[in-house]
Amino acid sequence: MAADRPNILYIMSDDHAAHAISAYGGRLAEVAPTPNIDRLAKEGALFTNAFCTNSICSPSRACVLTGQYDHVNGAFDLSGSVAPGKQMLAIQMKKAGYQTAMIGKWHLKEEPADFDYYCVLPGQGEYHNPEFCIRGEKPFGKNLIKADGKHVTDAITDISLEWLKKQRDQSKPFFLMHHFKAPHDYFDNAARYETYLREVAIPEPETLWKRDPLFGSIATRGANDELIPHIGTSIGGRNPRRSYLGDLPKLYPAEFPENFDPANFSDEENTRLAYNAYLKKFLRCVKGIDDNLGRLFAYLEESGQLENTLIIYTADQGFMLGEHDYQDKRWMYDQSQRMPLLVRYPQKVEAGQRFDTIIENVDFGPTMLDFADADVPSNVQGASFKSLLESGTEPEGWKQEAYYRYWMHMAHHDNPAHMGIRTKTHKLIYYYGCNYDGGYQTPPGWELYDLVEDPMETRNVIDESENRQLVDELKGRLAALRTRVGDDGSHFPRCEAVVQEFWDYDVQDQAKAIELSHEYLKRRQAELKAGKKGVRTWIGQ
Repeated sequence: MAADRPNILYIMSDDHAAHAISAYGGRLAEVAPTPNIDRLAKEGALFTNAFCTNSICSPSRACVLTGQYDHVNGAFDLSGSVAPGKQMLAIQMKKAGYQTAMIGKWHLKEEPADFDYYCVLPGQGEYHNPEFCIRGEKPFGKNLIKADGKHVTDAITDISLEWLKKQRDQSKPFFLMHHFKAPHDYFDNAARYETYLREVAIPEPETLWKRDPLFGSIATRGANDELIPHIGTSIGGRNPRRSYLGDLPKLYPAEFPENFDPANFSDEENTRLAYNAYLKKFLRCVKGIDDNLGRLFAYLEESGQLENTLIIYTADQGFMLGEHDYQDKRWMYDQSQRMPLLVRYPQKVEAGQRFDTIIENVDFGPTMLDFADADVPSNVQGASFKSLLESGTEPEGWKQEAYYRYWMHMAHHDNPAHMGIRTKTHKLIYYYGCNYDGGYQTPPGWELYDLVEDPMETRNVIDESENRQLVDELKGRLAALRTRVGDDGSHFPRCEAVVQEFWDYDVQDQAKAIELSHEYLKRRQAELKAGKKGVRTWIGQ
């Protein structure tokens, strides 16, 4: 065992958007600072182009654990799992002499049995008085302990500290995956934060109010904008099926005027009320995370382990915080696709570095294994960026694009299925608009964003004549990237037939997209009239 190998503390929050971390310098940095997370940036490295390959919980976690894209590891959507024997990261760390632990949100269905120790939330888990699954004589999920009187963020940190202090083998380096539930919606913060931000007006994104005529495409707006109310759940009342204006007053009445009735307020007032309730509850959960990280870091410092511990902070994906009047994640837009990524290890990583290198979540595992001097199996698709962290120089031949695919068509938050490629300067998104079976079709469409001129992705410039060559180039790169990562269409052939049908997007394809828009509008309106708000959209016809 190499004497200089670090302990590894991998911290993952749920839905913690990078632009809600003050080190990233977004609009929330001054009103809701995150000093403990920022410490990692100040004393280590911050990544601005770290991306998930599929912006929902289970698939992202599976990518980290296996180092494989979802179409390879099999976790396409929220039903995804990683079985014992395939939990690559835990297995390889253990082989390398590390003691391994998984604590907090797991969300991968099967037992995390390849870890030496686990204490995980069942499913999403609860924010208050949470139960945890532990190893025991009963089948997985039946051996439970309960953290009575505790908020889940505090409880997860307590369990990690207990393991670090009293339960681990001090003769071995540790590999701890410390996973917070927060700030996943709905955002039940600890009671002590109820007054935090109470009197603060939260800065708003301009796109909450203004939709550029060129934003989106027929895939996200419909023909003549007829699907704007039905694509993407909303902050205000735009989406009649699901909105935070509809959800949050019932859950958090204290965030709204007494006896609140949206009929007594204008659309703008309602949207602003819902937005502030959303952001305040979200940021209170983030405050709980940051404070608890202070506890973790203090223990490592007091016990003399901080300098020999590789600390990584990230989230399973980003989150829309009102941009484009969208909530939740799933989109390929940067607020959702981007993962925060901060790395501190002073022995090898120079302080204050900031990288725009494209990193995908499949690269996290190989990088940690590289630092641990552990073997990386040949079926791992990601690559280590350890040399980048140590040298400050992007490795020769490093990837210049990230691949993205969201499969769970129109599920839960009305996001059409799509795929795309993200470079340092541009993003090409293809909404093919169907489910696994090629059914429940929404209009297909393509979007191109110039991330240099338009970093907030407000103008789809795919139809501008000067971009024709660029579009052809990026489509070719997307096709080649699909081949490289193994997304060959064989997993769901009827879906792939639709992908191929609209790939060229000629005049006939565009005409059919208009027809599909009209057809889908009728379908959605019929569902709403019948009171069907939980339709199973991602399979069937």
